[in-house]
Amino acid sequence: MDQSNRLLSLDAFRGLVIGFMITVNTPGTWDKIYAPLRHAAWHGCTPTDLVFPFFLFIVGVSMWFSFRKYDHMASPEAVRKVLKRTALIFIIGLLLNAFPFIRIYDDMTFWQSMGRYYGGLRIMGVFQRIALAYGICSLIVLYTRRKTYLWIGSGILVAYWLIMKWFGGADPFSLNDNFARTVDLFILGKNNVYGGFGVPFDPEGLFSTFPAVVTVLLGYETGRMITSAKSRPELVNDMYLYGVAALFAGYVWGQFFPINKPIWTSSYVLYTGGLAMMMLALFILIIDVKGYQKWSYPLRVFGLNPLFLFVLSVVWIKTITRIIKWTLDDGTVMTGYRWIYQNICVRLLGDNPNGSLLFALLHIAFYWLILRELYKRKIYVKI
Repeated sequence: MDQSNRLLSLDAFRGLVIGFMITVNTPGTWDKIYAPLRHAAWHGCTPTDLVFPFFLFIVGVSMWFSFRKYDHMASPEAVRKVLKRTALIFIIGLLLNAFPFIRIYDDMTFWQSMGRYYGGLRIMGVFQRIALAYGICSLIVLYTRRKTYLWIGSGILVAYWLIMKWFGGADPFSLNDNFARTVDLFILGKNNVYGGFGVPFDPEGLFSTFPAVVTVLLGYETGRMITSAKSRPELVNDMYLYGVAALFAGYVWGQFFPINKPIWTSSYVLYTGGLAMMMLALFILIIDVKGYQKWSYPLRVFGLNPLFLFVLSVVWIKTITRIIKWTLDDGTVMTGYRWIYQNICVRLLGDNPNGSLLFALLHIAFYWLILRELYKRKIYVKI
């Protein structure tokens, strides 16, 4: 299969995923969001719950092409690259969690403020999970042969299911009783994990990263399929059939180990992995087989600088919520985020899901204009 066309399909798919990620992460108000743009409350899978596993799947596909120059075998150069990239992505994630790096509390000295701020710093996050899943999967595929790493991936999914079932609490797959939360609290401490679920629990925690490694592995195996296919139509058929099989297996397993993003269940890995394979097959069919390429240009602009876009979006949103703010005459605090929503989006479409979605779409347009300049200048930010 021609490499340039392959990358066109992959970049367009990546651009769609990262664009949708920004959309669901940037509503005008979290109180008014269309249902498909919300995560499932716990068990289940909405379109929003597909974003992160799709991105990890794409990481795996890209790994296959990246490792071809090492003949898919461990070498000092390959291992150094993997370890360096893993460390850099993890550190970037930590820095994003820490940004804007310091908050001064009125009743504390500078050093007391630093202690309180960094004492509660979240250790894990999206970038950190990407780093660890990429790093672990890379070492597995570089040091083992295909048959072995497929067995390792299957073993991880089965072992994770049994460990979560046997070592969890009374309701082992619930928010409070799941074993992944127990491990994270023991290693990271309750002050250093996500608190958005009402209790200390990290949906990108350490233990639940192990099944996420298999999500990357599914992408890696798909990359192998892409390069070994005899023809593009045959590739599309094979990817679709394997995708349906994984989707069905995930659904059936979900009756015993519920499909769940926050604890990244084994059924969720297969279910979302199957959907990702089917979606990429669709992109290959449209772009490579049918030759319809022009429509994908806006997606490719995003797809060629995904990590830069994610960093830009996090820094910008934190800037207009935590740095750009002022006190109004009535004593309330106005942030740049709230001002944009109320003075542009609400005035145009109202304080409703439409206005909230407009806020996200305006940011998508803003980021796209920036990334288009990078695209035109052939500037691709890589780690």
